[in-house]
Amino acid sequence: MAGIYIHIPFCRQACHYCNFHFSTSLKGKSDIVKAITKEIDHRHNYLNTTKLDTIYFGGGTPSILSGVELEYILSAIKKYYKYDLTAEITLEANPEDLTIEYLKQLKAIGINRLSIGVQSFFDEDLSFMNRSHDAKQAKVSIENALQLFQDISIDLIFSGQYSSVSNWNANLETALAFNAPHISSYSLTIEEGTVFGNWMEKNKIQPIEDDKQKDQFLQTIETLTKAGYEHYEISNYAKPKKYAKHNTNYWKNKPYLGLGPSAHSYNGESRQWNVSNNHNYLKSVLENKDYSTTEYLSEKDNYNEYILTSLRTMWGCDIKKISLYANQYQSHFETVKEKIIAKNLVVQNDNILSLTTEGKLFADQVAEELFFLN
Repeated sequence: MAGIYIHIPFCRQACHYCNFHFSTSLKGKSDIVKAITKEIDHRHNYLNTTKLDTIYFGGGTPSILSGVELEYILSAIKKYYKYDLTAEITLEANPEDLTIEYLKQLKAIGINRLSIGVQSFFDEDLSFMNRSHDAKQAKVSIENALQLFQDISIDLIFSGQYSSVSNWNANLETALAFNAPHISSYSLTIEEGTVFGNWMEKNKIQPIEDDKQKDQFLQTIETLTKAGYEHYEISNYAKPKKYAKHNTNYWKNKPYLGLGPSAHSYNGESRQWNVSNNHNYLKSVLENKDYSTTEYLSEKDNYNEYILTSLRTMWGCDIKKISLYANQYQSHFETVKEKIIAKNLVVQNDNILSLTTEGKLFADQVAEELFFLN
């Protein structure tokens, strides 16, 4: 099984924290949509299968596309791939776009899952992040979505300037009141090149407080697991068996084809990433010129990637899979494993190594310790 990711590189306005590739000019939107379908013609053989179990429209803001434009892309995919009613077809959506009329269009063309970028149910948070919706629109969008869709995810961001313990608890409780099957919760990060990054350089805002991040992360785990959600990946919580299939396939190293400017692809042997420039992508696709960079993966690359992705999940790192790598990787893994078990950052049950709650606070650092760098 495999998946397709489609990057829609347009937003109505720039969120202050975002470092993904996007443009706030919509002039080339229809041209990019056509180029994406042409890229499908070029690259459909990248995957060693014609059967899909996931399609994911990400961005940017995919809900900026009309139902007709989305259907146009799906029709191009259907020329080369097959998928049935069990396939997960996700659209990332901004709350202001989710009118009942638009939701009906999405359902009619086969979209069956929505990832709604709420981020907060407080106007001061949304204004600080420069989101294009308000708290009332956030709630209405979820109410509208639940009238037509069973599978939705609510995205939230914690540890922002206005995210106090009480406000964050209220955000979680509001999300829980909708009984959504899936909730994603991310810590606010300040990246170079973003508005927040520039503000921090000029001392207009302060760095995110480590204690605040830690406390609200632990608060999220406690609140959502107590409500019956499984903490199945560092930033993701789901009711039993309601995991996001597409993202879960990333963490389980399943192959996927990425389409559109800046999109990444992976087929087990290599990674590819498209140029992060709308004009250059469009020009290259239309002129049949190269618009992606390829990296072929070594055994070390595959080992390190397996460590990084598997440890993020509740399924953990399967030690039997480590035994498939060369002796030097196995020896390194065993040596480091004992050290981080002693630090209470990971626990081993049978052949599965997984993060403890303490370890989840340091997931990247734990993975880095297990990486083979020689």
